[in-house]
Amino acid sequence: MKIRSTALFLAAICLSAAASDTATLRNGYSIQHERHEVLGATTRLYLSGDASSYVDVPTDEVQSIVADEAPVVALSATLPAAEPIASIVSRYSSAQHLDPDLVASVIHAESDFNAKAVSRKGAQGLMQLMPDTASRLGVSDSFDASANVEGGTRYLRTLLERYHFDMVKALAAYNAGPERVEKYHGVPPYYETQAYVARIVTEFNRKKMAERKALNR
Repeated sequence: MKIRSTALFLAAICLSAAASDTATLRNGYSIQHERHEVLGATTRLYLSGDASSYVDVPTDEVQSIVADEAPVVALSATLPAAEPIASIVSRYSSAQHLDPDLVASVIHAESDFNAKAVSRKGAQGLMQLMPDTASRLGVSDSFDASANVEGGTRYLRTLLERYHFDMVKALAAYNAGPERVEKYHGVPPYYETQAYVARIVTEFNRKKMAERKALNR
């Protein structure tokens, strides 16, 4: 999936209030958009009316596109702008004493920075909180970016403490559940979980390496 953005970490997918269609992908994620265009092997989902913001997804990964019958609600020009994802990640990472690069890597793997993402299992929002987990964390609206990241970072911190700051075990538990990590005494033998942990660790290490190179210049 390709997102037109100068920095994925600095901006999440912005869903327009006028979005009229919902595309459901085979991986379980759904993306609201205003219109779409099939460009051969790629389907372009336009997130805004002026075509300045769009998502490209493989056409064969699109399971369905359904028109949203909900009425379009015009937002008042006096409403405050949404807080950037980068700011939200920085604030709650600091509150939980977590590296913001780690949190950003988790969000990338979980939802690809789509605040409205819903998985096939029902996980919601940026950090893909399951409804029961969100309820335990006191998150009433998982599609609220700030509430979702606040709850998700608290949960991630709890898992890190539970596994004595073993990041691999904590990430495996975030994906597959603590009971499975404890059952297998580590990352469970599930391809999805193993790939998930490897993706986040690789991305996080790449960020840290880039930072070190920048400092040594």
